[in-house]
Amino acid sequence: MPHISSTLAVPSASDVPQHVAIIMDGNGRWATHRHMPRVAGHGRGVEAVRNIVEACAVRGVRYLTLFAFSSENWRRPADEVTFLMRLFAAALRREVVRMHANGIRLRVVGELTAFSPRIQRLIRDAEAKTQHNTGMTVTIAANYGGRWDILQATRRMLAASPAMAPADITEEALTPFLQMSFAPEPDLFIRTGGEQRISNFLLWQLAYTELYFTDTYWPDFDAAALDLAFASYRQRERRFGRTSAQVTNGVAVESPVAN
Repeated sequence: MPHISSTLAVPSASDVPQHVAIIMDGNGRWATHRHMPRVAGHGRGVEAVRNIVEACAVRGVRYLTLFAFSSENWRRPADEVTFLMRLFAAALRREVVRMHANGIRLRVVGELTAFSPRIQRLIRDAEAKTQHNTGMTVTIAANYGGRWDILQATRRMLAASPAMAPADITEEALTPFLQMSFAPEPDLFIRTGGEQRISNFLLWQLAYTELYFTDTYWPDFDAAALDLAFASYRQRERRFGRTSAQVTNGVAVESPVAN
């Protein structure tokens, strides 16, 4: 029998992507172009997060995943990393109150043991405070890398089933152990700041996601810029292996059978 991709449950067509994943790039360059210290751009970036969370919620997005700090970002200058950690802690205290008041659930994914005990506690408290909220789910990817995600999922899967045979190692078996197992695969990926790569973000989950790149720096990415990304998304034809005629006629995906 031919291999079947785990993206078998084709999502229904919608004018609004149900899951949006964003790499929030360009904070430092935004500040540099204004003759300001790079950290000033990160501060403005938090304001942009607040605005985009609100805009996505109003537009009916169900899941918003934000790449806040990659596993590679530890290589940045020490003073910038220190500022980012302080900003992260402050945002966890301040922004979670706003999210909770609006029925938004917060989740944080990544190798969190690398953070200070204080930040780890703030993460646990924020997730616990919002865990019963039924509105949009906002996920922060912090100290996250796509390759790490796949490796840690594989290790956890094999630890749970030490006697697993090679033939039993399938996409369906691995998926529950991935960091984003609670969410559907992203419909739309957005990267601000002009770079056109996914930078080790959600490597497994972005297999069939529509990609959108913009030169706009993250601090300037507002509701109007989000609408431009959504307009581009609406022009895409999401086939998931089908032909255009099948999509137009609403043909469902069926599992191929062996002859």
